[in-house]
Amino acid sequence: MRQPIDAYVLSKCGYVSLFAVRSGYRFRNFVREDFTMWERITEKLKILSDAAKYDVSCASSGGKRKNENKGLGNSANSGICHAYTEDGRCVSLLKILLTNFCIFDCAYCVSRKSNDIKRAAFTVQEVVDLTINFYRRNYIEGLFLSSGIFTNADYTMERLVLIAKKLRTEHNFHGYIHLKAIPGASPELLREAGLYADRLSINIEMPTEQGLKLLAPDKNREDMIRPMNYLKTEIQQYKEEIVKFKKTPAFAPAGQSTQMVVGATQETDLQVLYTANHFYKKMQMKRVYYSGYVPISTDNRLPAIGTPVPMIRENRLYQADWLLRFYSFNVNELISPEQPLLDLDIDPKLSWALRNLSIFPLDINKAELPLIKRIPGIGVSSALKIVAARKFRKLNWEHLKKMGIALNRARYFITCNSPDFEIKDYQPQQIKQFILTKGNSKYENTFSQQIPLF
Repeated sequence: MRQPIDAYVLSKCGYVSLFAVRSGYRFRNFVREDFTMWERITEKLKILSDAAKYDVSCASSGGKRKNENKGLGNSANSGICHAYTEDGRCVSLLKILLTNFCIFDCAYCVSRKSNDIKRAAFTVQEVVDLTINFYRRNYIEGLFLSSGIFTNADYTMERLVLIAKKLRTEHNFHGYIHLKAIPGASPELLREAGLYADRLSINIEMPTEQGLKLLAPDKNREDMIRPMNYLKTEIQQYKEEIVKFKKTPAFAPAGQSTQMVVGATQETDLQVLYTANHFYKKMQMKRVYYSGYVPISTDNRLPAIGTPVPMIRENRLYQADWLLRFYSFNVNELISPEQPLLDLDIDPKLSWALRNLSIFPLDINKAELPLIKRIPGIGVSSALKIVAARKFRKLNWEHLKKMGIALNRARYFITCNSPDFEIKDYQPQQIKQFILTKGNSKYENTFSQQIPLF
């Protein structure tokens, strides 16, 4: 009698018909049942990958999990986010929900319990098998797993943790794993999740508590803040222990992140950035993500269906976020109560420079590094190159161009060892117009969906 053969593997490798003929009627029935199971899993995958596309916080930067003992996969410093949609959303991970059943009725969420959509749920083993098989076929390089909340927070979180645990312990999987921590889950489950996942994230949902109460009255903001504080403490404790004990188990080595929906309620950019800055300083967040609201509901509390997704606003918030994290800007320098919205025409750094023309022009051969980083068109790496290069000679426009500096922006704010491009007494509006006429935005008033798996 023939030994049992994994029909799924055979079907994916193209051997089904050959073995089915040789094995007779019983095996053909087995293969038929296996194909039926695969069709069910495929349908689940379509539903739950589509439901996950609204979550943008899937970058893997910061992961340092090494592949040891000939394990499967690798999570490197450079990150694994290789594929992007036209609007810049990363989709290189297997990005799915465990289920889109949910006990909550958040107006902004496509998976809210009152929404009339197809529902599906993976089993723990199905997610594990999908991740391993997709990885082996080079479809993905890691897993981004979130979920609707069914039964309660602990019940859902327990299954998310079990998936990560099985991948790490049973399959020796060393690829990147990002788990969504469920608000309200117990500290014990959060700790176990941190031992198996590279990054944990808890979505704050709305920038303000008032916005959350308006659109998700059943949710409690404190249920989101409490686990963030717990994870912050555990991550900090791990950093202290690893200095003393090299064998200390890694705990969420890529840190924690969060996400806010922008454009669903009336919060200003000032409120959004104050909230983000709080998380960076008080919660030691690795990243705060901003998701432009995609109109999916006829609820009168929300923008109407057909309203353009605020992609340019989302991009400006990311640019401002970058300035807060890497350029030593304060929120009050970028935006103010008098002007609570970021300029959609130009980036926040250029906007700041135009409001502070009294500081400029700066001599690129003499200015200090912090000021050089604030010049429009000059990034952190370019600023470091300038400081290093000017030790050997005075820099001119040609040198700056070779360093990759955007001279179409920087030329209005600097001087160098050259008579070309002499500064004239331009007004802020004139400089803005000069730059806008020479630049094109890559953002359109369209929404490109997540790249489909099929």
